[in-house]
Amino acid sequence: MKTLSFGLKFTASALALGLAAPANADTLRLLTWGGYAPENVIEMFEAETGHTVEVTTSNNEEMIAKLRATGGGGFDLAQPSQDRIAGPQEEFGIYKPMDLSKIDAALFIPSMLEATKANTTVSGEVYGVPHVWGTDGLVLNTAEAASIKDYTDLCSDEVAGKVSYRMRRPTLIGFAFSMGMDPFEAYADEAAYTEMLSKVEETLIACKPNVKTYWSGGDELMGLVRSGEVVAAMAWDTGGWKLNEDNADVTFVAPASGALGWIDTFVIPAKGQADDAAYAWINFVMKPEVAAMITESAGNFTASQGADEFVSDALKARYQASFPQEAVDNIKWYPPVPAGLEALEGAVLDRVQAAR
Repeated sequence: MKTLSFGLKFTASALALGLAAPANADTLRLLTWGGYAPENVIEMFEAETGHTVEVTTSNNEEMIAKLRATGGGGFDLAQPSQDRIAGPQEEFGIYKPMDLSKIDAALFIPSMLEATKANTTVSGEVYGVPHVWGTDGLVLNTAEAASIKDYTDLCSDEVAGKVSYRMRRPTLIGFAFSMGMDPFEAYADEAAYTEMLSKVEETLIACKPNVKTYWSGGDELMGLVRSGEVVAAMAWDTGGWKLNEDNADVTFVAPASGALGWIDTFVIPAKGQADDAAYAWINFVMKPEVAAMITESAGNFTASQGADEFVSDALKARYQASFPQEAVDNIKWYPPVPAGLEALEGAVLDRVQAAR
């Protein structure tokens, strides 16, 4: 979730110092994103468990900075994205291994749980489990772009001049998968990754005549789709569902090669003092009916198995149309990015942008 809101349940001392308040045995100090711990969920949890919850809202960079500054202290549960776990753990040792025996695995969508466990494993220990997620894929006007099934279809004659996507790394990754390559597998081999990028660069340059414009902001893209100037785009799921509210022909479609997924996780900071409360919170908010409340608050779905049945009928219908089970299982989850690859990607994006 990439939107911040502040001021849920800080104490006076936390506000004064910019830090979480000292813990007691029954207090869960939660470091999370805006919308992930709504007041109605906190009240239910406190009533059911007897634990109290103090929330600090943040983002990935600030979460890592806070935990690094304290050696993993100050909080009992944090929610960085899954690609911000293995690297910081290897470098700074700011998390504890998860005690998976305390996690109710049946509450999680299996493919998401397994992907997150794999992407957050360090030296044989799992450091994260999934919570809120979202994807990049295709936003289509299905009445005018019915044949578009994958990222490279954006280069087809049917949508010539009416396509938009960002000049950002998700475009490189998505096109690579659509071209039959596995960029995440190539992460471990810089030469192989460079060769892959060269093929994607060639395709994106050839595709330029199809592109109305490269969008840079969500409002810009929404306007282009609403006006009909763009009928096929690479964009995020919640944007497609928002457009669907205005035009039933427009929606998010998971590409045949797989939507590209981010996951915000649960991790236990290394010096957390309330592990029992942390695990209780994880299992509580992953209950389908509670997870649905978080979806309504945050705008994104969670890794809770069956939670889509409890959200509003309109949102449930959009989600289920975009993500049948096979599409969920086919999501390509972003792993940590090795050092140096983003510089290679940036050079490719610059060359594509400049090509005529």
